[in-house]
Amino acid sequence: MADKKVSLPAKLINGGVAGLVGVTCVFPIDLAKTRLQNQQSARVYSGMLDCLTKTIKMEGYFGMYRGAAVNLTLVTPEKAIKLAANDVFRQKLSKDGKLPLWGEILAGCGAGTCQVVVTTPMEMLKIQLQDAGRLAAQRTVTASAAGPTPSLVASQAAQPSTNPPPRSSATRITLELLKTRGLRGLYKGAGATLMRDVPFSMIYFPLFANLNAVGRTEDRHSNPQERAPFLQSFVAGCMAGSVAAVAVTPLDVIKTRLQTLQKGEGEDSYRGIIDCAQRILKREGPAAFLKGATCRALVIAPLFGIAQGVYFLGIGEHVLGLLG
Repeated sequence: MADKKVSLPAKLINGGVAGLVGVTCVFPIDLAKTRLQNQQSARVYSGMLDCLTKTIKMEGYFGMYRGAAVNLTLVTPEKAIKLAANDVFRQKLSKDGKLPLWGEILAGCGAGTCQVVVTTPMEMLKIQLQDAGRLAAQRTVTASAAGPTPSLVASQAAQPSTNPPPRSSATRITLELLKTRGLRGLYKGAGATLMRDVPFSMIYFPLFANLNAVGRTEDRHSNPQERAPFLQSFVAGCMAGSVAAVAVTPLDVIKTRLQTLQKGEGEDSYRGIIDCAQRILKREGPAAFLKGATCRALVIAPLFGIAQGVYFLGIGEHVLGLLG
């Protein structure tokens, strides 16, 4: 039986709903990933759990969701574009209902390229908000390590603060970037984002499609979306997402470092992708390129598992059916 084609509006609704649900569930781990990746000489956090514990202690429970509003606002078009573009490319590249491996990879490449227009400014704003707490914690640790001073004022300043760090906002950062750097300011690190997202999609989508077809007798290279049960789609999304996430972690570290505008004391600034990679390798060693790899796997696996599960439940089709 031929597959039922899903309309583009339904794909966009499915991708948007999936993104909102996924981000709400895993955002605190993503915050830990950003802070761990940005650590250079001063180690504020020893790992993911330590980062989350200290974040709650210093900033409160909702401190783990700093930058979430940006993600929740922009993840709808971002995930919708990614999933819908991949589906459209797969349909265009299919011949007689079959899609070879090279077509799957090319469709993933196209999806990763399309999403960068939304991903870059979203990540740019999110990273500034997520990393603000780390910078505040680093200043507290540095002041505490300086020890007691004769000055009462200096001594009081050196005491660890239990107050939440001053909060900026995505709107303020956006206006400041537009004023000082123009539209290019919001797209700082676009090249690094492209280098991360295109390989990710080239790995993720073909791997997902093949895992999603395991155990079924139908042609593995046809579109399996209508036939895949929910649980299989969810597990395939989780597995493919975790593999792709870990594979591109070195590129994600470079992207995070380049997009971070405010640096801590003694931390490097970078002139570009190559300069960033060389400095990280020289000062921190090869292991630094895998900072946050566990966090990324824990974020991306459920994020894309939920995304594919919701996508294949056909929520978009039901919504359009109610509206139509």
